[in-house]
Amino acid sequence: MDKTGLTRTDELVRRAVSGDGSAFTELWDTNIDSLRSYIGSMVKQLDDFYIDDICSRSFEKAFRQIHSFDASKSRFSTWLTAIAHNTALDVLECEKRSSSKMVSIDSPDAPASMIGSIQEEGDSTVLDSIIKDEDEEKMQKLIASLPDLYREVATKRLVEGASYKDIAEETGLELNTVRTRIRRARQMLDKLKNSAEDE
Repeated sequence: MDKTGLTRTDELVRRAVSGDGSAFTELWDTNIDSLRSYIGSMVKQLDDFYIDDICSRSFEKAFRQIHSFDASKSRFSTWLTAIAHNTALDVLECEKRSSSKMVSIDSPDAPASMIGSIQEEGDSTVLDSIIKDEDEEKMQKLIASLPDLYREVATKRLVEGASYKDIAEETGLELNTVRTRIRRARQMLDKLKNSAEDE
């Protein structure tokens, strides 16, 4: 890197603002451990899956809002932590609301139809219809518009049909991270498809 007076993080942020997805992925790699530790200490009642989900949501928000980051006001890690803090509060509030409506599948009162309909990580979504009813090229175009963090795992899962375990082994990611990224990719793709249909 040329001597510009910028720190490595400053340079990565500059590249991310200009649309360099690989720079944002490197920001993930640089900050994820400390962010995961922070969220883990903040929301001790949630398991690793939720912690990873909060981290992924936080990076997704940071990716969308990167143009608003002002290095003169705070460090990137501080800005990202503030986003994660608010995201965690949102998740906790959603969990609080949904827990009162939730029926455990282990409960003897759980309807058999509910248990039978449960599939791996919400496979029965609008994305199934994309895969089945639209050609692979259109699906790949949607996936290509995702941030780098989600693009590879989404391709492997939604186009190639790889299992979570296989994806984890191929990418070197933790299984929970794979599950979280695919879950977020599905949600983003749902929004992209719905937006396209509304146009």
